[in-house]
Amino acid sequence: MDPNLMKLLLSSFLALLLLLSVPCSSQLSADFYSFSCPNVELLVRDTVRSASDFDPTIPGKLLRLFFHDCLVQGCDGSVLIQGKGTERSDPANKSLGAFFVVESAKRLLEVVCPGTVSCADVLVLAARDSVELTGGPSVQVPLGRRDGLVSAAANVRPNMVDTTFSVRELADRFTSIGLSIDDLVILSGAHTIGSSHCDTFSERFRQSSNGSWVPIDTTMDEGYAKQVAKRCSIGTSAATFDNDASTPMLFDNQYYINLLANQSLLHSDSVLVGDSRTRSKVEEFARSQDAFFTSWAESFSKLSTAGVKTGDEGEIRFACQSVNG
Repeated sequence: MDPNLMKLLLSSFLALLLLLSVPCSSQLSADFYSFSCPNVELLVRDTVRSASDFDPTIPGKLLRLFFHDCLVQGCDGSVLIQGKGTERSDPANKSLGAFFVVESAKRLLEVVCPGTVSCADVLVLAARDSVELTGGPSVQVPLGRRDGLVSAAANVRPNMVDTTFSVRELADRFTSIGLSIDDLVILSGAHTIGSSHCDTFSERFRQSSNGSWVPIDTTMDEGYAKQVAKRCSIGTSAATFDNDASTPMLFDNQYYINLLANQSLLHSDSVLVGDSRTRSKVEEFARSQDAFFTSWAESFSKLSTAGVKTGDEGEIRFACQSVNG
Protein backbone atom coordinates (compact mmCIF):
# COMPACT_ATOMS: atom_id res chain seq x y z
CA MET A 1 0.00 0.00 0.00
CA ASP A 2 1.14 3.51 -0.77
CA PRO A 3 2.83 4.95 2.40
CA ASN A 4 1.02 8.27 1.97
CA LEU A 5 -2.32 6.50 1.74
CA MET A 6 -1.44 4.50 4.86
CA LYS A 7 -0.65 7.70 6.74
CA LEU A 8 -3.93 9.25 5.60
CA LEU A 9 -5.94 6.22 6.72
CA LEU A 10 -4.14 6.13 10.05
CA SER A 11 -4.71 9.82 10.72
CA SER A 12 -8.39 9.46 9.80
CA PHE A 13 -8.73 6.50 12.15
CA LEU A 14 -7.10 8.42 15.01
CA ALA A 15 -9.37 11.40 14.37
CA LEU A 16 -12.40 9.11 14.57
CA LEU A 17 -11.18 7.64 17.85
CA LEU A 18 -10.68 11.15 19.21
CA LEU A 19 -14.20 12.14 18.18
CA LEU A 20 -15.68 9.06 19.83
CA SER A 21 -13.79 9.79 23.04
CA VAL A 22 -15.26 13.30 23.41
CA PRO A 23 -17.57 13.38 26.46
CA CYS A 24 -21.26 13.79 25.68
CA SER A 25 -21.42 17.01 27.67
CA SER A 26 -18.88 18.64 25.35
CA GLN A 27 -21.30 18.12 22.45
CA LEU A 28 -23.72 20.54 24.10
CA SER A 29 -23.63 24.24 23.28
CA ALA A 30 -25.45 27.40 24.31
CA ASP A 31 -26.37 28.12 20.69
CA PHE A 32 -27.47 24.58 19.80
CA TYR A 33 -30.91 25.77 18.65
CA SER A 34 -29.82 29.11 17.19
CA PHE A 35 -30.92 28.05 13.70
CA SER A 36 -33.36 25.19 14.27
CA CYS A 37 -35.43 26.86 17.02
CA PRO A 38 -34.08 30.33 17.86
CA ASN A 39 -36.94 31.31 20.18
CA VAL A 40 -36.80 28.21 22.39
CA GLU A 41 -35.52 30.03 25.50
CA LEU A 42 -38.06 32.83 25.18
CA LEU A 43 -40.94 30.40 24.74
CA VAL A 44 -39.95 28.29 27.76
CA ARG A 45 -39.39 31.36 29.92
CA ASP A 46 -42.78 32.81 29.03
CA THR A 47 -44.45 29.50 29.86
CA VAL A 48 -42.74 29.33 33.25
CA ARG A 49 -43.55 32.95 34.00
CA SER A 50 -47.23 32.55 33.14
CA ALA A 51 -47.57 29.43 35.28
CA SER A 52 -45.69 31.06 38.18
CA ASP A 53 -47.87 34.17 38.06
CA PHE A 54 -50.88 31.90 38.55
CA ASP A 55 -49.21 29.65 41.15
CA PRO A 56 -46.12 31.04 42.96
CA THR A 57 -45.10 27.54 44.13
CA ILE A 58 -44.26 26.51 40.54
CA PRO A 59 -40.59 27.63 40.55
CA GLY A 60 -39.75 25.49 43.57
CA LYS A 61 -41.53 22.51 42.04
CA LEU A 62 -39.73 22.86 38.70
CA LEU A 63 -36.35 23.13 40.40
CA ARG A 64 -37.06 19.98 42.41
CA LEU A 65 -38.24 18.18 39.26
CA PHE A 66 -34.92 19.05 37.60
CA PHE A 67 -32.93 17.58 40.49
CA HIS A 68 -34.97 14.38 40.53
CA ASP A 69 -34.37 13.97 36.80
CA CYS A 70 -30.64 14.63 36.78
CA LEU A 71 -29.77 12.52 39.82
CA VAL A 72 -31.21 9.39 38.18
CA GLN A 73 -29.58 8.40 34.86
CA GLY A 74 -28.57 11.99 34.18
CA CYS A 75 -30.53 14.91 32.74
CA ASP A 76 -32.50 12.99 30.13
CA GLY A 77 -36.13 13.79 30.91
CA SER A 78 -36.78 10.25 32.11
CA VAL A 79 -38.63 11.48 35.23
CA LEU A 80 -41.29 13.01 32.96
CA ILE A 81 -42.48 9.68 31.54
CA GLN A 82 -45.80 8.43 32.89
CA GLY A 83 -46.76 4.82 33.43
CA LYS A 84 -46.53 1.86 35.75
CA GLY A 85 -42.98 1.10 36.82
CA THR A 86 -41.53 4.43 35.63
CA GLU A 87 -39.40 6.80 37.73
CA ARG A 88 -42.42 9.02 38.10
CA SER A 89 -44.38 6.21 39.75
CA ASP A 90 -41.81 5.59 42.49
CA PRO A 91 -42.93 6.71 45.99
CA ALA A 92 -39.92 9.06 46.18
CA ASN A 93 -41.34 10.96 43.21
CA LYS A 94 -45.03 10.89 44.12
CA SER A 95 -44.95 14.43 45.49
CA LEU A 96 -43.26 15.94 42.42
CA GLY A 97 -45.26 18.60 40.61
CA ALA A 98 -45.29 21.14 37.77
CA PHE A 99 -45.07 18.46 35.07
CA PHE A 100 -47.74 20.36 33.18
CA VAL A 101 -45.45 23.37 32.78
CA VAL A 102 -42.83 21.33 30.96
CA GLU A 103 -45.49 19.61 28.88
CA SER A 104 -47.13 22.95 27.99
CA ALA A 105 -43.84 24.40 26.82
CA LYS A 106 -43.11 21.27 24.81
CA ARG A 107 -46.53 21.37 23.08
CA LEU A 108 -45.88 24.97 22.07
CA LEU A 109 -42.42 24.08 20.76
CA GLU A 110 -43.87 21.22 18.73
CA VAL A 111 -45.99 23.79 16.90
CA VAL A 112 -43.12 26.21 16.31
CA CYS A 113 -40.20 23.79 15.90
CA PRO A 114 -41.61 20.24 15.56
CA GLY A 115 -39.35 17.35 16.52
CA THR A 116 -36.47 19.64 17.44
CA VAL A 117 -36.23 20.48 21.15
CA SER A 118 -35.91 17.69 23.70
CA CYS A 119 -37.97 17.47 26.87
CA ALA A 120 -34.68 17.19 28.76
CA ASP A 121 -33.66 20.63 27.49
CA VAL A 122 -37.09 22.08 28.24
CA LEU A 123 -36.82 20.91 31.86
CA VAL A 124 -33.31 22.33 32.28
CA LEU A 125 -34.44 25.68 30.87
CA ALA A 126 -37.58 25.71 33.02
CA ALA A 127 -35.54 25.07 36.18
CA ARG A 128 -32.99 27.69 35.17
CA ASP A 129 -35.75 30.25 34.57
CA SER A 130 -37.45 29.39 37.87
CA VAL A 131 -34.36 30.55 39.72
CA GLU A 132 -34.08 33.81 37.79
CA LEU A 133 -37.81 34.58 38.06
CA THR A 134 -37.61 34.31 41.86
CA GLY A 135 -34.68 36.69 42.16
CA GLY A 136 -31.75 34.37 41.53
CA PRO A 137 -28.90 34.66 39.05
CA SER A 138 -29.19 34.37 35.30
CA VAL A 139 -27.45 31.20 34.13
CA GLN A 140 -26.37 30.31 30.63
CA VAL A 141 -26.82 26.57 30.12
CA PRO A 142 -25.57 24.43 27.25
CA LEU A 143 -28.28 22.74 25.18
CA GLY A 144 -28.56 19.76 22.88
CA ARG A 145 -29.59 16.99 25.28
CA ARG A 146 -31.65 14.13 23.92
CA ASP A 147 -34.43 12.33 25.75
CA GLY A 148 -33.85 9.00 27.43
CA LEU A 149 -35.69 5.87 26.33
CA VAL A 150 -35.67 4.18 29.74
CA SER A 151 -37.54 5.24 32.86
CA ALA A 152 -37.56 2.64 35.64
CA ALA A 153 -38.72 3.03 39.23
CA ALA A 154 -35.99 0.59 40.24
CA ASN A 155 -33.37 3.21 39.33
CA VAL A 156 -34.73 5.86 41.68
CA ARG A 157 -33.89 4.73 45.22
CA PRO A 158 -30.26 3.67 44.53
CA ASN A 159 -29.54 7.08 43.03
CA MET A 160 -31.74 9.56 44.87
CA VAL A 161 -30.52 11.69 47.76
CA ASP A 162 -32.40 10.92 50.97
CA THR A 163 -33.26 13.59 53.53
CA THR A 164 -31.77 11.43 56.30
CA PHE A 165 -28.32 11.25 54.65
CA SER A 166 -25.10 12.24 56.39
CA VAL A 167 -22.53 14.50 54.71
CA ARG A 168 -20.53 11.42 53.73
CA GLU A 169 -23.54 9.82 52.08
CA LEU A 170 -24.45 13.06 50.32
CA ALA A 171 -20.89 13.59 49.12
CA ASP A 172 -20.65 10.00 47.84
CA ARG A 173 -23.83 10.46 45.84
CA PHE A 174 -22.69 13.73 44.32
CA THR A 175 -19.22 12.40 43.58
CA SER A 176 -20.76 9.47 41.67
CA ILE A 177 -22.15 11.91 39.09
CA GLY A 178 -19.04 14.05 38.83
CA LEU A 179 -19.87 16.72 41.40
CA SER A 180 -17.73 17.91 44.30
CA ILE A 181 -18.49 18.45 47.96
CA ASP A 182 -18.56 22.20 47.23
CA ASP A 183 -21.18 21.53 44.55
CA LEU A 184 -23.18 19.72 47.24
CA VAL A 185 -23.26 22.81 49.47
CA ILE A 186 -23.99 25.14 46.55
CA LEU A 187 -26.80 23.09 45.03
CA SER A 188 -28.36 22.50 48.45
CA GLY A 189 -29.09 26.22 48.25
CA ALA A 190 -32.00 25.24 45.99
CA HIS A 191 -33.87 24.81 49.27
CA THR A 192 -34.09 28.59 49.54
CA ILE A 193 -37.40 28.18 47.65
CA GLY A 194 -40.01 25.43 47.68
CA SER A 195 -41.51 23.40 50.48
CA SER A 196 -41.33 19.88 51.91
CA HIS A 197 -44.02 17.48 53.03
CA CYS A 198 -43.99 16.85 56.75
CA ASP A 199 -43.21 13.16 56.35
CA THR A 200 -39.83 14.01 54.79
CA PHE A 201 -38.49 15.32 58.10
CA SER A 202 -40.71 13.44 60.55
CA GLU A 203 -37.70 11.66 62.10
CA ARG A 204 -36.83 14.94 63.81
CA PHE A 205 -40.10 14.80 65.80
CA ARG A 206 -42.23 12.31 67.66
CA GLN A 207 -45.99 12.14 67.59
CA SER A 208 -47.78 12.35 70.93
CA SER A 209 -50.90 10.40 71.86
CA ASN A 210 -53.13 13.31 70.81
CA GLY A 211 -51.50 13.50 67.37
CA SER A 212 -49.43 16.61 67.94
CA TRP A 213 -45.77 16.73 66.96
CA VAL A 214 -43.04 17.12 69.58
CA PRO A 215 -39.46 18.09 68.61
CA ILE A 216 -36.79 15.52 69.50
CA ASP A 217 -33.88 16.78 67.40
CA THR A 218 -31.95 19.02 69.79
CA THR A 219 -29.94 20.56 66.94
CA MET A 220 -33.02 22.52 65.82
CA ASP A 221 -33.68 26.00 67.15
CA GLU A 222 -36.40 25.57 69.78
CA GLY A 223 -38.71 28.29 68.53
CA TYR A 224 -38.36 27.18 64.92
CA ALA A 225 -38.97 23.54 65.84
CA LYS A 226 -42.20 24.53 67.59
CA GLN A 227 -43.38 26.40 64.48
CA VAL A 228 -42.76 23.34 62.33
CA ALA A 229 -44.43 21.04 64.87
CA LYS A 230 -47.54 23.21 65.00
CA ARG A 231 -47.87 23.19 61.22
CA CYS A 232 -47.35 19.44 60.88
CA SER A 233 -49.67 18.52 63.72
CA ILE A 234 -52.74 19.20 61.58
CA GLY A 235 -52.76 15.50 60.76
CA THR A 236 -52.79 15.40 56.97
CA SER A 237 -50.21 13.81 54.71
CA ALA A 238 -50.53 16.78 52.37
CA ALA A 239 -49.22 19.22 54.98
CA THR A 240 -46.06 21.08 53.95
CA PHE A 241 -43.65 23.57 55.44
CA ASP A 242 -41.55 26.12 53.54
CA ASN A 243 -37.91 25.09 53.17
CA ASP A 244 -36.98 28.70 53.95
CA ALA A 245 -39.53 30.12 56.37
CA SER A 246 -38.04 33.63 56.16
CA THR A 247 -38.17 34.36 52.39
CA PRO A 248 -39.91 31.30 50.91
CA MET A 249 -40.66 32.79 47.49
CA LEU A 250 -37.29 34.47 46.98
CA PHE A 251 -34.16 32.79 45.64
CA ASP A 252 -31.50 34.31 47.91
CA ASN A 253 -28.85 33.31 50.44
CA GLN A 254 -31.28 33.18 53.37
CA TYR A 255 -31.07 29.37 53.33
CA TYR A 256 -27.47 29.55 54.56
CA ILE A 257 -28.29 32.16 57.20
CA ASN A 258 -31.03 29.81 58.42
CA LEU A 259 -28.59 26.89 58.56
CA LEU A 260 -26.26 28.80 60.89
CA ALA A 261 -29.26 29.70 63.07
CA ASN A 262 -30.18 25.99 63.32
CA GLN A 263 -33.38 26.65 61.39
CA SER A 264 -33.03 24.04 58.69
CA LEU A 265 -36.02 21.88 57.89
CA LEU A 266 -34.30 18.74 56.59
CA HIS A 267 -31.72 16.66 58.38
CA SER A 268 -29.67 16.50 55.17
CA ASP A 269 -29.44 20.30 55.29
CA SER A 270 -28.62 20.57 58.99
CA VAL A 271 -25.61 18.26 58.69
CA LEU A 272 -23.86 20.77 56.41
CA VAL A 273 -23.28 23.01 59.44
CA GLY A 274 -21.80 20.31 61.64
CA ASP A 275 -19.14 19.06 59.23
CA SER A 276 -15.88 20.97 58.77
CA ARG A 277 -15.79 20.02 55.08
CA THR A 278 -19.00 21.92 54.37
CA ARG A 279 -19.43 24.52 57.13
CA SER A 280 -16.93 27.01 55.67
CA LYS A 281 -18.93 27.26 52.43
CA VAL A 282 -22.16 27.67 54.38
CA GLU A 283 -20.57 30.56 56.29
CA GLU A 284 -19.22 32.11 53.09
CA PHE A 285 -22.61 32.10 51.39
CA ALA A 286 -24.38 33.36 54.52
CA ARG A 287 -22.07 36.38 54.38
CA SER A 288 -22.24 36.98 50.64
CA GLN A 289 -25.20 36.45 48.33
CA ASP A 290 -22.99 37.43 45.39
CA ALA A 291 -20.61 34.58 46.19
CA PHE A 292 -23.52 32.16 46.34
CA PHE A 293 -24.99 33.36 43.05
CA THR A 294 -21.65 33.12 41.23
CA SER A 295 -21.09 29.60 42.53
CA TRP A 296 -24.69 28.59 41.83
CA ALA A 297 -24.36 29.47 38.15
CA GLU A 298 -21.31 27.22 37.81
CA SER A 299 -22.69 24.26 39.78
CA PHE A 300 -26.15 24.39 38.19
CA SER A 301 -24.61 24.28 34.73
CA LYS A 302 -22.36 21.44 35.84
CA LEU A 303 -25.26 19.37 37.16
CA SER A 304 -27.28 20.06 34.00
CA THR A 305 -24.65 18.21 31.94
CA ALA A 306 -24.53 15.11 34.17
CA GLY A 307 -25.14 11.88 32.26
CA VAL A 308 -26.61 13.64 29.23
CA LYS A 309 -27.45 11.87 26.00
CA THR A 310 -26.40 13.51 22.74
CA GLY A 311 -25.84 12.70 19.09
CA ASP A 312 -27.59 9.46 18.16
CA GLU A 313 -28.41 8.50 21.75
CA GLY A 314 -32.02 8.54 22.90
CA GLU A 315 -34.57 10.52 20.91
CA ILE A 316 -36.46 13.80 20.68
CA ARG A 317 -39.84 12.97 22.20
CA PHE A 318 -42.99 14.32 20.60
CA ALA A 319 -44.65 14.43 24.05
CA CYS A 320 -42.75 14.51 27.32
CA GLN A 321 -44.90 11.98 29.16
CA SER A 322 -44.19 9.09 26.78
CA VAL A 323 -41.49 7.75 24.49
CA ASN A 324 -42.11 7.90 20.76
CA GLY A 325 -43.81 5.09 18.93
